[in-house]
Amino acid sequence: MSKKLSLQEQLLKSGLVSNAKAKSIKTEKHKQVQKQRHHNIDVVDEAKQLAEKAQTEKVERDRLLNQQRQEQLKQKELHAQIKQLIEQHRIPIDAKEAEIAYHFTDDTKVKTLYVTESLRDKLSAGKLAIVKFETAYALVTCDIGHKIKERDATQVLVCNEEKIEPPQEDDPYAAFEIPDDLMW
Repeated sequence: MSKKLSLQEQLLKSGLVSNAKAKSIKTEKHKQVQKQRHHNIDVVDEAKQLAEKAQTEKVERDRLLNQQRQEQLKQKELHAQIKQLIEQHRIPIDAKEAEIAYHFTDDTKVKTLYVTESLRDKLSAGKLAIVKFETAYALVTCDIGHKIKERDATQVLVCNEEKIEPPQEDDPYAAFEIPDDLMW
């Protein structure tokens, strides 16, 4: 069987280290051990400290990356929930009857959505909301609009507050109802 050589002997044999250098390293190491024994001094192992520091930095970096992944997954999940809410509760607009232009803002641009008169009245009264849906816009009820706003407020473009006007106490015409078929 061949005898196993120490690292120092292997380096000497391969010619990477000279005898003088090997002896000086050996004596330096011996002095350090003696100093530690006699004076109870802890010799600082720089390699060990660097390894511990690198390990703590790696743990912190991994924690931050994991946190970023969790945030991305949460955003993806919220986006999927919004998409599902819009797809399930979307109010269809009949393109043939939609002749009234309803203007609203999307960021800094004014956009137009063609709706019917009844849809426009419901939008103005605060019963319907306009939301972003992929690259277009969709109409949903204000209840769904509020649910979407909880998840991502930037997706809801128009959601007027419902106007409920209590009758005035001194209104002399309060007893008279306005007929629905009245045309001005």
